[in-house]
Amino acid sequence: MDRFEAMTLLIAVAEAGSISAASRKLRAPVATVSRKISELEKHLNARLLMRSTRTIALTEAGCAFVAASRRILADLDEAERDAASETKTPKGELVLSAPIALGRFYLLPVVTDFLKDYPDIDVRMMLADRRLNMIEDHIDIGLRVGELNDFSLVAKKVGAVRRVVCASPSYLARRGTPKTPNDLKDHDCITFENTLSAQSWAFKIGRAEKSFPIRSRLVVSTAEAATDAAVSGLGLTRMLDYQIDRQRRVGSLKLVLESYRSPPKSVHLIYEAGRHLPMKIRTFLDFAAPRLKQAMCSLAD
Repeated sequence: MDRFEAMTLLIAVAEAGSISAASRKLRAPVATVSRKISELEKHLNARLLMRSTRTIALTEAGCAFVAASRRILADLDEAERDAASETKTPKGELVLSAPIALGRFYLLPVVTDFLKDYPDIDVRMMLADRRLNMIEDHIDIGLRVGELNDFSLVAKKVGAVRRVVCASPSYLARRGTPKTPNDLKDHDCITFENTLSAQSWAFKIGRAEKSFPIRSRLVVSTAEAATDAAVSGLGLTRMLDYQIDRQRRVGSLKLVLESYRSPPKSVHLIYEAGRHLPMKIRTFLDFAAPRLKQAMCSLAD
């Protein structure tokens, strides 16, 4: 059995939604496509497709195998081009992911410069504050905050961020500046939906972490909304420093309780381990890492 051919056929069936549609696209007999996928299932001792009279859907094992097959075939194509010296410059689509504000303010400027220097590469940026799955979402490189516990990924550190408390100068002039976390009970706060921060904020006191009660005048679901509300003078808010860096620099928000600033969280560029890295990924890592490090150094100012 030609496993590379079987992978190609399975991917075609998954994309077309049926064996007959895939066979027309590939100009191969329906019986041949069906037989080769059955042989692949027998070889793997796993069911890859759920067949009915009208539709075909991937099983859980099938979804995982299709994702892996796409990576393997893409790596094979890249390795063959490298070995044959068919390409002197990187090309193809590069899929990146990042938290919304971090991606917009730090990653996007790097990407725009990168695209100017590498006209044969296209980039798709996936910005979301939820953690995306590198494999299931077909992400080549992610920019991620926090420690990396997935040993299937490689992490290249580019900076660090902290959680800070801030408010507008007008609010602080009107209500005073909190000196300790105990003072928060006498202030209005802007918090994030679906987190425990609507009732309390935790700070490290000595070696222990302690929670302090707060009053949420406004609960929102995005950092952008919290930032806008804080700039308007509604109250104190708490977020990662990069999310309000621009407002801090122009003076529309000021940091408070800086003596109680949280320990730093590392920021990494992450990518899959143990694979032949396509030239487009290697090139972007070499281009982006030093530029992100330089940009994120400003957060320590």
